[in-house]
Amino acid sequence: MKNNSLVLILLFVNLIGFTQEYEFETTIDLEATDVISQGNTGTCWSFSTSSFLESEIMRLTGKKIDISEMFTVRHTYPKKAWTYVMRQGHAQFSEGGLGHDVINSVSEFGVVPNEIYTGLLNNEKKHSHSKMTDSIKTILKAYINDRKSYTSNLQDDVNAILDAYLGDDIKTFSYDGVRYTPKSFLEMTKINPSDYVSITSFSHEPYYSEFILDIPDNFANGSFFNVPLDELTTIANYALRNGFTIELDCDVSEQTFSSKHGIAVVPENEDRAALIKISPEKRITEAYRQEEFENYNTTDDHLMHITGMLKDQKGTKYYKVKNSWGTSGVGHDGYVYMSEAYFKLKTISIMVHKDAIPNQIKTKLLLK
Repeated sequence: MKNNSLVLILLFVNLIGFTQEYEFETTIDLEATDVISQGNTGTCWSFSTSSFLESEIMRLTGKKIDISEMFTVRHTYPKKAWTYVMRQGHAQFSEGGLGHDVINSVSEFGVVPNEIYTGLLNNEKKHSHSKMTDSIKTILKAYINDRKSYTSNLQDDVNAILDAYLGDDIKTFSYDGVRYTPKSFLEMTKINPSDYVSITSFSHEPYYSEFILDIPDNFANGSFFNVPLDELTTIANYALRNGFTIELDCDVSEQTFSSKHGIAVVPENEDRAALIKISPEKRITEAYRQEEFENYNTTDDHLMHITGMLKDQKGTKYYKVKNSWGTSGVGHDGYVYMSEAYFKLKTISIMVHKDAIPNQIKTKLLLK
């Protein structure tokens, strides 16, 4: 009888422990620019990676610079259009993209401050790209369907639409009294695009190999280094502890991902009450992660920026994730606190500076 009573007491204590409201303690908090909104666009890839590069600029130079997301978007659309046409329309043409699209654009075209190129015309206050995207896709389809009757230059027509919706391309500009080109401004920021690598963890390809990840927004056929799941979290934790932030591509379609509450967790019972009170989480294995990816429960939904770590009162680790949905009506001032379990299950990929990877893993990846 005493043993039964003891078991009941222990179960009650354990239940109480897992029904407490969250209390967070910040353990790592790295520099980042202010949370802003991507508006009514699918350009999270540019906002998150631009934010990531802004933190890198602060790390490298100490300068806080708000770089233009739309300058990158402006230079990425012609690449998407060309891919769509050359694949004869059998590809995705949408507002989406990935972190390496920003790095590719930065490498080829440079960067400019946001104050120089906002992508907002005619006193617009919010980004909205649906009409622009539809206009471009219309002429691309017209070209694909009947190239002989398309008498104008397709690339010029795409650029004309981008100019009309986002503004003319920038060749030179002044910033803090200095004249720059986008490429010379990039040099000033100390960003070297070749220093940044994309890393994923899926078992359908060999670990420590580099492969093209087959997801719809990878129109550029970007390559990703593949590591075991435990090493993916090792890289993330090592990066943050050594002053490097992380660009994150993940699934946010789960009912226990909430920007309103600022929480992302994987509770055992999938109860939304876990958004408010601590609940036991699922154990995430490589096999479960792979299954969720292959059955489309984990998809390439959204890109964000990891800038720190926290722990709750039970010692569970969380990543401090900067979102691009603004701050109004959003928990934690536009940030989401993502449990390590959620990160393990729902991360598609991360991007980091190569120096943010532990040497023993870097050696396995043949990275210098």
